[in-house]
Amino acid sequence: MDPVDRAAVAAQLGREPRAMRAVAHRCPCGNPDVVETSPFLEDGSPFPTLYYLTCPKASSLIGTLEASGLMRDMTDRLTTDPAAAALYQQAHESYLARRDELGVLPKRVTAGGMPHRVKCLHALVGHELADPGSNPFGAEALELLSDWWADGPCVPRGTA
Repeated sequence: MDPVDRAAVAAQLGREPRAMRAVAHRCPCGNPDVVETSPFLEDGSPFPTLYYLTCPKASSLIGTLEASGLMRDMTDRLTTDPAAAALYQQAHESYLARRDELGVLPKRVTAGGMPHRVKCLHALVGHELADPGSNPFGAEALELLSDWWADGPCVPRGTA
């Protein structure tokens, strides 16, 4: 990891990042906004979140979407819209395939509630940003967000 990126992520999170492998997506401002993490923490504990959204501006906007009831509506659609359910299942499988390339966890769990419910838009948006076209609900949430970077970066580039 580039030390400048690591410092930016630490400033975004307010702590040192754990199990960070690489920048998975970069905000238009230049800072990382999604990092790819190892499937295991440094102490060997399983860490199923492959894509971790780090930008506090984006995270705050997504939190507002979560509070609006959007996740409940998305979960309901999984039972009434077979096409959405099939795409969400594909998102789950692509997530597992990428994580399994890095290390196989004891349980076949993904993040965000995939494939049976929507429980964390942060994880789904991180997945969609890291792998565009991969996560239908992440893409849908992204379309609802304003341009979080428009008024400048969340942390100065090169923050130590």
